[in-house]
Amino acid sequence: MIGKRIVLCIIAFSMMFTIVASASESDITDVNGNVATEYYSDDLYQLPEVAQANAVPASAAPEVGSKSAVLMEASTGKVLFEKNSHEKLSPASITKIMTLLIIIEAIDKGKISMKDVVATSPHAASMGGSQIWLEPKETMTVNELLRAAAIASANDASVALAEFIAGSEEAFVDMMNQRAKELGMKDTVFKNACGLDTEGHYTSAMDVALASRELISHDTIKQFSTVWMDSLRGGQTQLVNTNKLVRFYQGCTGLKTGTTSKAGFCLSATAKRGEMELVSVVMNSPSGDDRFNSARKLLDYGFANWNIAKPQIDEKSLADVKVLHGTNPAVGIDMSENKSILIKKGDEKKITTKINVQTEISAPVKEGQILGNIDIMMDNQKIGTVDLYAVSSVDKVSFMYSLTELLKRLFTL
Repeated sequence: MIGKRIVLCIIAFSMMFTIVASASESDITDVNGNVATEYYSDDLYQLPEVAQANAVPASAAPEVGSKSAVLMEASTGKVLFEKNSHEKLSPASITKIMTLLIIIEAIDKGKISMKDVVATSPHAASMGGSQIWLEPKETMTVNELLRAAAIASANDASVALAEFIAGSEEAFVDMMNQRAKELGMKDTVFKNACGLDTEGHYTSAMDVALASRELISHDTIKQFSTVWMDSLRGGQTQLVNTNKLVRFYQGCTGLKTGTTSKAGFCLSATAKRGEMELVSVVMNSPSGDDRFNSARKLLDYGFANWNIAKPQIDEKSLADVKVLHGTNPAVGIDMSENKSILIKKGDEKKITTKINVQTEISAPVKEGQILGNIDIMMDNQKIGTVDLYAVSSVDKVSFMYSLTELLKRLFTL
């Protein structure tokens, strides 16, 4: 009897495994029949290949299967790897990186609040692809819609937020294109706020990296982009992050996936370890697994080969600067922010500093006036600089000032 029960359990387990394994990545189509953003029915059950792959060894340039790719260090903006980085391609839902950036900037500037209530328009509710099935006139808070857009890549939630900020999706797209210009994104034209395939809607891996770098500079986004699972409507609507690296890659901070029939499989993945945060962008990958594996390889490559260092500068060595013909004989100096330097791992001890500062200066001196700099050197090459500035103002001696000082001395004798 016990033996029969064991056999039945084995058969049941095998059937369950077959059902789960067959639930592969599902295609969700838009109103035109195009494959929109991805939805994973197996995310909760299977460990993806990306989590099992070995790390790229130090100094080995990664091979990526995507058509275009960029690896960028976030704090410096330095590009560590690129492949067809400026090729203009359909971005699918990584379009939402710019959408999310404008929304987060509006929140951080106090223009909108997380608690603001947004009413869904018929246009927002009509979006195909990944969605939370908003109904016309249905209301949700900005916080709830952000969760839907950032975690589950919901097109309807993204458009609802766009309309809330700009009044219409068209006006919001104008804001997206303007912000792209401000960030130096020269390969980009946006036509919508969610990323569904549209003629003339394109960007490049380099531009996506620039937008991603700017987005992760706002800590607010990481409240959403690092969440693996969440829910809305009192638990009735489940949200599962489309970015598997959030769950399976150490230090992952986001950021956004995208898939359409035209764009292929796209991903902007960000991760932070220690002081260094990397942005890994892959576009037009041939499969979902390749997308995650390629992004992970790039991240591994970056963390294995580079490090962030801050030069050690003794502020006590910064002597005051003599002021000629000034109301004070000298002015104190201080240094601007000691910026992070991106270096190859193992080169930390090669960093040296060289102080260049004026020994004297003629009045007047303005507070904040640059009086010199500190060159950050490695192997006799300058790899960075830190400005030295006056900590206070010093006026030039005038006749009235001299007369006033003379009188003060006479009356104190």
